Amino acid sequence: MRAPDFWSGSGGGIAPLLLSPLAALYGAATARRMAQPGWHAPVPVICCGNATAGGAGKTTVALDIGQRLSNRGVATHFLTRGYGGTLKGPVLVDPDKHGSKAVGDEALLLASIRPTWVAGNRQAGGQAAVEAGAQAIIMDDGLQNPGLEKDLSLLVVDGNYGFGNGRIIPSGPLREPVHAAAARCRAAVLIGEDESGALAQLPPNLPVLRARLAPGPEAELLAGQPVFAFCGIANPRKFFNSLQDAGAVVAGRMSYADHYPFDAGDLRDLLAEADRLRAIPITTAKDYVRIPPAFRSRVKVLTIRLQWDEPLAIEALLDPLAQRVPVPA
Repeated sequence: MRAPDFWSGSGGGIAPLLLSPLAALYGAATARRMAQPGWHAPVPVICCGNATAGGAGKTTVALDIGQRLSNRGVATHFLTRGYGGTLKGPVLVDPDKHGSKAVGDEALLLASIRPTWVAGNRQAGGQAAVEAGAQAIIMDDGLQNPGLEKDLSLLVVDGNYGFGNGRIIPSGPLREPVHAAAARCRAAVLIGEDESGALAQLPPNLPVLRARLAPGPEAELLAGQPVFAFCGIANPRKFFNSLQDAGAVVAGRMSYADHYPFDAGDLRDLLAEADRLRAIPITTAKDYVRIPPAFRSRVKVLTIRLQWDEPLAIEALLDPLAQRVPVPA
């Protein structure tokens, strides 16, 4: 589903007001849930979460931190709910066996670099990861799930979208008040420039780590090339901007709802439009895993990496956790 237009911007109009009683119930339910105790894992648990529904860059941050811990020799496992997938888990993701309909698109991206568990029950997923040899667990999302105690929580914020209209679901995109989410976090990660005034809504004592999205190495081949860009992500503008930053000529574009399940008919139409424009069909890595396999060879992918303004700042947050990693017997 696409987010309603009134979730963004100032949040004016009658719809948010009419939905405010439901928003109050949603917020109260989240607060009651978060008051429950969680399982304390014997290994460090890091959560890359956000305050809003939809993408803020959590998976990109999780991938970056996973690589950093792996570089330190830490056996890191990812844990995610597997949004959009049918499997409830706990299940260890096998990219050769599982598709996006089974485990969701984020799980397949995470599994491309480290062992990844899909589990609706985060405690059960964490226990399965530990039993399988995880020395650290990185949660992609889960800030509003109390199943696992977190040793380090990061509040990921999309600088373009911020916190939308500042209201709670369904009146707005917030899963809980910003101050409540921030209170459980060691730092915020602002991705891109603060175009939405999000920083003003954060507690003044919360450290802010700044980062931006940078195109992957394949971007060099796109300079000056006409492309037809399509995606089904929460903020398609980020993808289109990344292509332009890489020097590609965006001859056409098409956006779908977040996690859109592409079928053969969609791809035939998209590829026909790319042919008409004499442009290279290109999409995101998250969308690519949702494309029917028969069409993947005809579609290019623009990968994205996280570029920290101050890499030493995120490393400093990881230092005490890496020191707590259990030594194998």
